[in-house]
Amino acid sequence: MLVFRWALLLLLLGAGVCFAFYAATGQPRYRRLGLVTLKWTLIAAFGFFAVLVVERLRG
Repeated sequence: MLVFRWALLLLLLGAGVCFAFYAATGQPRYRRLGLVTLKWTLIAAFGFFAVLVVERLRG
């Protein structure tokens, strides 16, 4: 569980860094990379919470 929490936190931090680079440089590749990272982070978070809900319902 702790590994997944840290992975989600680091992915969110990485997306934030990409958006900061985009704000600083104006290069659209950083914005695109930040959006892709954010999208997959949200998908992973929803999957993580779905597993938690299923565990709670079963146990």
